[in-house]
Amino acid sequence: MSVSERNMSERYLSALRALERDDRLRSLAARDGIDFASNDYLALANAPRMKQAVIAAIEAGTPIGAGGSRLLRGNCEEHEQLEAEAARFFGAEAALFFSSGYIANFAVLTALPQRGDLIVLDDLVHASIREGANASRAETCEVTHNDAAAFEDTIRQWRASGGKGRPWLVVESIYSMDGDFAPLADLLAIAERHDAFVVVDEAHATGVYGESGRGLTAAYGHADNIVVVHTCGKALGAVGALVTCTKVLRDFIINRCRPFIFATAPSPLMAAAVREALRILQEEPERQQRLQALIAFTNREIGARNSWRSSGSQILPYIVGNNARTMTLAAALQKRGFDIRGIRPPTVPAGTARLRISLTLNVDESQVRAMLDALAEEAARLDA
Repeated sequence: MSVSERNMSERYLSALRALERDDRLRSLAARDGIDFASNDYLALANAPRMKQAVIAAIEAGTPIGAGGSRLLRGNCEEHEQLEAEAARFFGAEAALFFSSGYIANFAVLTALPQRGDLIVLDDLVHASIREGANASRAETCEVTHNDAAAFEDTIRQWRASGGKGRPWLVVESIYSMDGDFAPLADLLAIAERHDAFVVVDEAHATGVYGESGRGLTAAYGHADNIVVVHTCGKALGAVGALVTCTKVLRDFIINRCRPFIFATAPSPLMAAAVREALRILQEEPERQQRLQALIAFTNREIGARNSWRSSGSQILPYIVGNNARTMTLAAALQKRGFDIRGIRPPTVPAGTARLRISLTLNVDESQVRAMLDALAEEAARLDA
């Protein structure tokens, strides 16, 4: 290795060592133990119906890969069938399928807000949303988490300073690391008052909340100023994301969105899998009902123990604070057979490192109770 090559490697090694000193060095770990870490909320990722749908698609001649972008030869019948069914299911004019939720969020925010517009982000939104907003033509600012008044104050200040475009209010319906809910009704009312668009990432609500798992936005209809991202890799058990919006906005994305235009289309097999997941939501409502019962049970158990504040959703953050202590606690629980992962900055704000515990149909009440007992015991041992 030449001196130049050693110097090149050293800059990266130095950065990795700094992460290690701060107890923030990450590594890959295989899944092991009882699932309290995944987003497979309805246990569809390994469901027989999902497998059979993919097998049937293969036997019917569905290709594994699209072979090109949607604007070239990559536009397959499976994509269009999924988008038509998804639009009907979610009550929208149109839908567009992307290869991941990250790409969908990035695509929407780099394509739709225009120069002169204002993007207002909740300060706990996904990294994909923040990256998309930062890469857009519009002005971007962040406001205090779940503070609807702060959204409106920001719009008023922007207008007072000469802002002429359209505001875009961007939130998650359920926040991925806190498990709390966005004030959607207040934000939609603000959007009406200020001629604004609302972009809602339903990643952790699709399949879990709303009639037949249509998400938390379903309660408000699908007005022309609402754009919704429904991730397919969580409760739907597949891969990809569906953007639901008006036909005009869909056509604009197709014509002006670089992440859509220049990317190979998602796998047609995944489109077939997502179609099956949407059917399961409608034909097996007991999955959503069982998960809601498990969420209610777990929140009652946490409340009875008076040990920490529950979020009320299927995402349960146990705040530790210190990075090293968080990872030590996670390792202790993993040793006891519970797959629980530690989350550290910058994924969460500094000083709020936590265990992110998620509830899925891959576990039952007895396993939840055993996990909570183990958590209490290991936390007490760590504090001793």
